[in-house]
Amino acid sequence: MTNSIYFLCSGNSCRGQIAEGYAKKFLPNWKIQSAGVRAEDINPTAVKVMSEDNIDISKQQPKKIDDLFLNQATIIITLSGEARDKNIIPQTARWLHWPINDPTIVSGNDEEIMNAYRDVRDEIKQNIIKLTNYIKDHTQQD
Repeated sequence: MTNSIYFLCSGNSCRGQIAEGYAKKFLPNWKIQSAGVRAEDINPTAVKVMSEDNIDISKQQPKKIDDLFLNQATIIITLSGEARDKNIIPQTARWLHWPINDPTIVSGNDEEIMNAYRDVRDEIKQNIIKLTNYIKDHTQQD
């Protein structure tokens, strides 16, 4: 199977979607998917902050976790405690946990909320860049 990354989160409406968008950009030869414990509607603010960085995630569809893809994934990254705690991660996968804050629970004015989403976006992007560099340094895959 092609190398693959599975991003797991709670509702697959925000953090997983952002991670999927960046991973598809930085690792175009990998199969990338995201999913949640639940499948909620894609978060419009997540779409907006990603468009600020020229990545369109508006066509991505929230999905519930697919056991087949989960069991075949090369790398599994949990982005929430709920996803970490409610899934049995296959021993065959490399598992990482990125405890990313949930921007959907931030309160405040519009600017404070947007900044919370931007902070999450930027943290996920930095993690994806580090992961990409690690993969390129440790595999023959380009």
